Amino acid sequence: MHTSSDTSTPPAQGSALGRALRAYDEARRVALAEARRALSLNELDAKALLFVADNPGARPSHVRDHLGITSAGVTTLIDRLVQRGTVRRDLDAEDRRVNHITAIVDLDAPPWSSLRAFDAAIDAAVATMEPTEADTVATVLERLTVAGTASRLAAAGAASR
Repeated sequence: MHTSSDTSTPPAQGSALGRALRAYDEARRVALAEARRALSLNELDAKALLFVADNPGARPSHVRDHLGITSAGVTTLIDRLVQRGTVRRDLDAEDRRVNHITAIVDLDAPPWSSLRAFDAAIDAAVATMEPTEADTVATVLERLTVAGTASRLAAAGAASR
């Protein structure tokens, strides 16, 4: 007789697609955590650095809005990144009260490339797919993201009542 105590494998929950998405999410989280640990960056600093690298010359308010933090928080964060030598502040030529933030490390070269390595591997795998297959997967993921976001927002709304 086989009982649930005979196995160390937990029972599967949900659909194969749901399990695959959770496995993808966990693998990405682990890869990013390992990269951040190797680079001695916290999660918020890593997100800010990636945003600035993708948006050269971003203003601190853009970083603040992207990360959802306070003005004081973004000032402290940018100070840390400047002191670390990962970004620089440039004064605006027309308004000296305005700063522009630019990444000064090459995120495509080691060791910084580890922040994007997982996503680069995914992009390479997607490039091997048939275009219609990739479009179908993208459509499914967009639908699931909308559903998950709606669920999160509904739960947040219910909790605030």
